[in-house]
Amino acid sequence: MQSTEESLMLTLTENATDVVKTITEQTTESEAAGLRISKQESDPSALGLTPVESPQPGDQVLEADGARIYLDEAAAAALANEVLDAKVDESGSVQFGIAPQA
Repeated sequence: MQSTEESLMLTLTENATDVVKTITEQTTESEAAGLRISKQESDPSALGLTPVESPQPGDQVLEADGARIYLDEAAAAALANEVLDAKVDESGSVQFGIAPQA
């Protein structure tokens, strides 16, 4: 049986997993590289996504098929029951989206 804390965690779609792996492979060679989601200081209602070498102290770590997402405390709380999706358009631009878990 999963604890409530474990069941309330951001999940990734297959597309998001692939995009996260591609971004981290292109931006860093660190074994612990991933994308970090954190609240923005300039706009506390906004989340930022940044490629990083490793998690920050206190980050929640999410791994899915080799893709790593690091969430700061505020982002982890805000995205606890959400699904992260991603798509790449014809020009190669990446767009991330968040939706409630089903």
